Amino acid sequence: MRQRFQSAGAPQGFDRARIAASKEYEVDANWKLVWENNRECYHCTPRHPQYVKSNFDIYEEEHASEAVRRQIAAAIARTRSKWDVPDDAAAHPKGGLATFPDPDRGLWYTCNRTALAEGFVTESLDGKRVAPLMGDYDDANVGVLRMRSLPNFWLHASCDHAVVTRMLPAGARRTTMKSYWVVHEDAREGEDYELDRLLPFWNLTNEQDWEICKWQQRGVDSVGYEPGPLSQRKEYNVDAFIRWYLKQVRSGGAAQRP
Repeated sequence: MRQRFQSAGAPQGFDRARIAASKEYEVDANWKLVWENNRECYHCTPRHPQYVKSNFDIYEEEHASEAVRRQIAAAIARTRSKWDVPDDAAAHPKGGLATFPDPDRGLWYTCNRTALAEGFVTESLDGKRVAPLMGDYDDANVGVLRMRSLPNFWLHASCDHAVVTRMLPAGARRTTMKSYWVVHEDAREGEDYELDRLLPFWNLTNEQDWEICKWQQRGVDSVGYEPGPLSQRKEYNVDAFIRWYLKQVRSGGAAQRP
């Protein structure tokens, strides 16, 4: 798995990249609420109008309509021949979020590629490239490389840029988030890319998420709060994260690390 994780990211050229911009966010919520938010797309349709236009995260294949399944299949067909991954296990040829974590197997990191909706070659507001191609790519139609590692890291990498996010607990009800926008090492601001086109997609998505997390924290803190059941259709990864966290606590925090 570790070799697959590294190999799947190799075409992106992270060793030949530079940070174009970074932004720090202070979120008024516990870090576990922030991570839970990342692991479900129940909230995406009402809260992320930009994101849902480009990605298929809200459509779990077994619950999607036949029309949506055809759209996903067509997007994968357009893209899959360009995916430079060691085998099918590193890809995610379905809608919905890829399953992660897996507390029963002890995996604390994962990667996959997902197709983008028709008209999008990158995660930008209009779907058009916002920077030169990264790494070894000679075609923009490569979908999105996604990586995650517990307890505090995730990444979305399109053909032309990547957005890396790191999470740091700053108190029981506060979390510091820092995101980095990464481009090809030779790309130059004002010539090859403009920040007002590079940043908005993920900056908007981040701020929308942090607002949700703030209100979730207030709800949890309310005297009227009572835990409810998780959606088996939409919150399977939240359930897995909670089980992973409890397993770490019960074992004294002895997570497997390299």
